[in-house]
Amino acid sequence: MPPATPETVAVIDFETTGMSPAMGARATEIAVVLLREGRIVDRYASLMNAGVRVPPFIVQLTGISDRMVAAAPPAAQVMREVAEFTRGCALVAHNAGFDRGFWQHEMALAGAGALRPEFGCTLLLSRRLWPEAPNHKLGTLARFHGIAPTGRAHRALADAEMAAELWRRIVAEVQRRYAAEVPFGLLCALQRTPQRQLSRCADRYFASA
Repeated sequence: MPPATPETVAVIDFETTGMSPAMGARATEIAVVLLREGRIVDRYASLMNAGVRVPPFIVQLTGISDRMVAAAPPAAQVMREVAEFTRGCALVAHNAGFDRGFWQHEMALAGAGALRPEFGCTLLLSRRLWPEAPNHKLGTLARFHGIAPTGRAHRALADAEMAAELWRRIVAEVQRRYAAEVPFGLLCALQRTPQRQLSRCADRYFASA
């Protein structure tokens, strides 16, 4: 596998009680996988107690129960640990709009600052690089690329590890098609670009660098 971006990349996955903090949902679990030079160099994972009940359909989906959450450390403590663990890292998630919303909300509640970082998104980039995939759900893309799961789907660490491997595939594909170097900023630019304009986007990115 060719080398990844030179930055240390933190691939993040949340499990939550619902779809959006704006609708009262809170995080129940977070995992972070650190990638450097295309290799996993560290991991963080924790359940988190935000003082809310876990809906039955979420228990069925994730296996995370009220009892598990009640025994977990407070959400604010977990998020402060995550803030330190990811300091200086570029942030990545699958369907990053979802995870970014919980990141901002939980960090703000933890007093870690109302951070609004840019996230690399493996879903958006996969749509542009592999439009032929059956769909762009994380599990489908893992099967499409032959990425073996490391644990139960819809648990944060297994999903973060799967997304990290997908990010490595994305970097390698962008490197093969467009550029010898693949900075994080280029990937963020590509994920906002229509599929037919990716090559032009890469040329513009390096011309303005």
